[in-house]
Amino acid sequence: MNRILIACILMAGSLLPAKAQVSTRLTNNWEFLKQDLGGIWESVRPVGKGNPESVPLWEPVVLPHCVNATDAVDPDINYYQGPAWYRTQLDIKNPYPNGRTLLHFEGAGQKTDVYVYTTKVGSHVGGYDEFTVDITEAVNVFMQTEVYQKQFKGKIPVSIRTDNSRDLEMIPSDLSDFNVYGGLYRYLNLVYTPALSIDKLFALAETNNAGKTGKLTIKSRFYNPQRISNTSLVVKLFDPAGKLVQNLSRAILTGEGEVNLASFTVKKPQLWSTDAPALYTVEVTLKRPEGSYTQREKIGFRNFEFVDNGPFKLNGKRLLLRGTHRHEDHAGVAAAMTDAQMRQEMIMMKEMGVNFIRLGHYQQSRIILNLCDSLGIVVWEEIPWCRGGLGGDVYKAQARRMLRNMIEQHYNHASVIIWGLGNENDWPGDFPEFDKEKIRTFMKELNDLSHQLDPTRKTAIRRCDFCKDIVDVYSPSIWAGWYRGIYTEYKSVTEEEFKKVKHFLHVEWGGDSHAGRHSENPDKALQALKAAGAADERAGDASLFGGAARASKDGDWSESYICNLVDWHLKEQETMPWLTGTAQWPFKDFSTPVRPDNPIPYMNQKGVVERDLTKKEAYYVFQSYWTGQPMVHIYGHSWPVRWGAAEEEKMVKVYSNCDEAELFLNGKSYGVKKRSTQDFPAAGLRWNVKFAKGLNSINVIARKGKEFVRDAISFQYQTETWGKPAKLDMAKIKEEKGIATVEVRLLDDKGIPCLDAVNWVRFGLAGDGKLIDNQGTSSGSRYVQMYNGRATIKIQTNKGINVVSAQSAGITTATLPL
Repeated sequence: MNRILIACILMAGSLLPAKAQVSTRLTNNWEFLKQDLGGIWESVRPVGKGNPESVPLWEPVVLPHCVNATDAVDPDINYYQGPAWYRTQLDIKNPYPNGRTLLHFEGAGQKTDVYVYTTKVGSHVGGYDEFTVDITEAVNVFMQTEVYQKQFKGKIPVSIRTDNSRDLEMIPSDLSDFNVYGGLYRYLNLVYTPALSIDKLFALAETNNAGKTGKLTIKSRFYNPQRISNTSLVVKLFDPAGKLVQNLSRAILTGEGEVNLASFTVKKPQLWSTDAPALYTVEVTLKRPEGSYTQREKIGFRNFEFVDNGPFKLNGKRLLLRGTHRHEDHAGVAAAMTDAQMRQEMIMMKEMGVNFIRLGHYQQSRIILNLCDSLGIVVWEEIPWCRGGLGGDVYKAQARRMLRNMIEQHYNHASVIIWGLGNENDWPGDFPEFDKEKIRTFMKELNDLSHQLDPTRKTAIRRCDFCKDIVDVYSPSIWAGWYRGIYTEYKSVTEEEFKKVKHFLHVEWGGDSHAGRHSENPDKALQALKAAGAADERAGDASLFGGAARASKDGDWSESYICNLVDWHLKEQETMPWLTGTAQWPFKDFSTPVRPDNPIPYMNQKGVVERDLTKKEAYYVFQSYWTGQPMVHIYGHSWPVRWGAAEEEKMVKVYSNCDEAELFLNGKSYGVKKRSTQDFPAAGLRWNVKFAKGLNSINVIARKGKEFVRDAISFQYQTETWGKPAKLDMAKIKEEKGIATVEVRLLDDKGIPCLDAVNWVRFGLAGDGKLIDNQGTSSGSRYVQMYNGRATIKIQTNKGINVVSAQSAGITTATLPL
């Protein structure tokens, strides 16, 4: 799917807002405190300049904001887990007579308390589901006080306490392989509604098996604190082009619980699919003398099936689910991603060829679900019951509540086909007791609750064999070539696991790669590995220490190896007609507190893009198998120096979805090769050539039908062999808009670059500038393993005097004045 088509789909999907009542994002004019207060009074008391009441000092922030924006990947400390405070002053002007004033949280971590002045108006437990706090009464009371005018000048002081402290009686577990973030890290909205509004709108769009007839059933749960008994109702349905296709007007009683609003039949509906994600719009209006309320929801007509012991079908046709995963995490902001950042990430996924995503391991932003709907990406979304075992009543109550909230809040999304109930629930550690039968009992309860709330979608879990018979769809642990065995075992192991369950879907596969690290012999580690006959991740396999030989511990973490692993998996998936699909883990590198020893400390580096969305080489391997728009990519865009003997043949790999490609080295053609998916590696698009010493240039021209695409790279070829690393060499390689990029290289005692060096290096800075570090990227970390004997860091110079340093154990520190 090309960028123009994607842009058109996104525009069509955003023509109508979700709700038409007055709603404002509260992004600016916030203050933040990264610690606890002695009480709410400390947030709102009068403060004289220089008086002791002025401390602790608050800092200005913009929402969304994550408490752990930088410390999650700080190599020298544990990330902060504890209370934090936010405060602002709101100008409240509700336009509706007797209307309600609400604060709508799209997510906050992990426990949240909300105050108007000194009055606590609401609390929420759970870091990922949405919640709303009605502040109407508290605002009205405060407006009658003297301090409203004198101290706050007619504004309403709002203070919010968030807390991500460790708590064994909460999900997710702190044993999880991701940070349990704190803060107001999703958008917060000020909402004005009339006295009667809609709390939840449920729109069930169904089709018959042939997809020729659609049925739409619309129900509502009202928000009605004043117990208004009736209302006039208007329900409209618009097709994907915005044409009105159904219209109903009537009077209804508001009632308690869910109320049936309308039921429509749609002949020959435009079906929602991954290639053509057609979205209809439901518009519901409540008309009352006090004011009208309108809510709009996007829905899609589609049907799907997991064939018993077979593939997946969407709208009656087989669809191989080509998937990935996503954590809400990004360089410099952690969980507090903006609308634009989320949109960029999801478009990059679609351009890679993704048609399926597992949102791990928690309910994600409504923005992501909207994008999946409009881009055509099928979704598995899950609650954060992840690792640690099973807690008590409070723990289980939270899991039930979060499952209910996830299903109700994302019920209308055409993209969602699976509600996930847990992940790695076979992992003990949080409680003295680990009782499999009790876990099974609770898993059955969640499975029943999910089907009760939504009988149209499937349930699933990943990696808990003793519960695999409970859910509708099961994913075992298969990490061929990474945590166990060799990647050529992938197909045979998958076939064996497929036979064990009725509905099989393989989520989580791949491996770590340190961006910028490449290898002339990427499969060297396989010589020490043995075929295991299985590929499941066992206890301790994620560790870099001890245990059996495995690529995750004994491999080189090069992009070269991961490209081969991915290439093999994808070529095999082309020959598995029974396969429902898979989801590579994950799309983007993300932070984790349980991996301090990784080449970028506290980062899970299994992404095909870095934490700042910089593409790794593996991105293009996926694109070559999964996309139709002609593309071509020469491996090695981030490999500035290759090495070997003079006249030694070296392999050049080209990843492309084109029919054929011609390679040129230093202007000379090395012939045309045809693409064949089963010709490993690179689907046959590989050439063995001899590089010249020094600078080399490679060009490739690929053809698909009548279309041609091109790619080119340049690099140095080093024939000198190197000895033991002896010294560091630093140089500024770029400066743009006040940002300098510095590279450090490791040389032997003769000054020859040590191109296989993986030494740790620590950057420092003295002067007027600032290191751009704690980004969780290979070029944005002050303490990082080298990639091919080099490492880079960026410096914000502030137009001043700066001296950069680089330290590596056993080697003299190097400095560089900027």
